Amino acid sequence: MKEYKNTGSKDTRSGFGDGLTELGRTNPNVVALCADLIGSLKMQDFIDENPERFFQVGIAEANMMGMAAGLTIGGKIPFAGTFANFATGRVYDQIRQSIAYSGKNVKICASHSGVTLGEDGATHQILEDIGLMKMLPGMTVINTCDYNQTKAATIAIAEHEGPVYLRFGRPKVANFTPEDQKFEIGKAVKLYEGTDVTIVATGHLVWEAVQAAVELNEKGISAEVIDMHTIKPLDEKAILESVKKTGCIVTAEEHNYLGGLGESVARTLSQHQPTPQEFVATQDTFGESGTPAQLMDKYGLNAKAIVSACEKVMKRK
Repeated sequence: MKEYKNTGSKDTRSGFGDGLTELGRTNPNVVALCADLIGSLKMQDFIDENPERFFQVGIAEANMMGMAAGLTIGGKIPFAGTFANFATGRVYDQIRQSIAYSGKNVKICASHSGVTLGEDGATHQILEDIGLMKMLPGMTVINTCDYNQTKAATIAIAEHEGPVYLRFGRPKVANFTPEDQKFEIGKAVKLYEGTDVTIVATGHLVWEAVQAAVELNEKGISAEVIDMHTIKPLDEKAILESVKKTGCIVTAEEHNYLGGLGESVARTLSQHQPTPQEFVATQDTFGESGTPAQLMDKYGLNAKAIVSACEKVMKRK
């Protein structure tokens, strides 16, 4: 098996911050807005280099979305950043009416997603945001897995015309994807070829899927691992080609199993290739306070849970 090495754990939000800084140097139309969370979104370097292109909105997320929509009319490419909970649940009406409905070129950049927000607890964590955003017509939904991929995605979405929801996180996680990668929206990345079971993972669960594949290999099970960084548009071709070989699939995400990646995959399978599927995700529950590692373990969002799901789904073939 190919060995994926952690080149040094980094938080994905720093990948966003560094990608935004690079865009500030190369694309004069890129502007940034923030809802009183500059440090959390790692926007300071962009601000230092482009003070005239930054708007501190304060704790007024709905207003931020309206301002971002307006800035696109003048040809600007606004990157609006706040916590994922506030970037979706708090301002869903403004996103729907002012951004999605008219296809405004706004990039909604959401940090601290999922339970890995940690100690701030359920009121600040969100496990429903992928479902909320993928239901909006015309909205592209991206959930990156490490620092390098987040930086590459941040740069790539500036070239995409239309609204984007970019989801990333707070904790330091393994950084294992190529530094010089080309990020293609809607194009999944196959990390391992396999014949016995397909694992489709997104976000922080991609590294866990890699670890699970190694453990499964030691048990004589060949797992195909797909990094599905784009939830919408979904790379259905990658999924269908894989399950034709393996005959079963596990989806893994730091999100409620209702409305997330798993349901999008299930819809694809039901339409084109009915296949046994197991879901590694939170089970219709809110989060709670705890360290990111404690919460990932409690809610079964780790390599151990993926291995168990793979062994279970293989029995259903």
